[in-house]
Amino acid sequence: MVPRATRPSAGRRGTSGGVTYNFGLHFTQELGNSFGPPTDSWPASAEQVTPFFAIVVNVLGTDDAARWFEAARKAHQRVVVAERDRTHHFGFAHHLDVETEAHQEPTLPVVAAFEATKALYEITRRDSGVDVDVFFGCALRACSRGSGRTDSTPVAAGANA
Repeated sequence: MVPRATRPSAGRRGTSGGVTYNFGLHFTQELGNSFGPPTDSWPASAEQVTPFFAIVVNVLGTDDAARWFEAARKAHQRVVVAERDRTHHFGFAHHLDVETEAHQEPTLPVVAAFEATKALYEITRRDSGVDVDVFFGCALRACSRGSGRTDSTPVAAGANA
């Protein structure tokens, strides 16, 4: 199963190493790295999906959220391949359940992460200006910032000024 935080106190949601972690800030920086500094040129769905990504991080913690986003990325790829090949599939929610094994331990944090991921996926699928995989990549890099890994270079200071 992807998430390891199954109790409300496991891994202190929203914290990293005892210090409050601001996923939203890091996610926004990663969006800037992907789409450029003028936010008016970003895909329309960027603003709507950010709170859903934050829900996943808040309920699972950064490390489990990173594993969750990687599993969601795999689920998305399964949908893309099935649609491209015009083969039968049961949709993103089914693939997400298989990849995360969410059905094995449907705790409140897992259910919240599952529902938030379904919501952000549906919002993004209706925005022709972006592939949800780009958002999953931004979320993974933002999580790596919170866990002490530096897999991305921050947007230059003052780029939005």
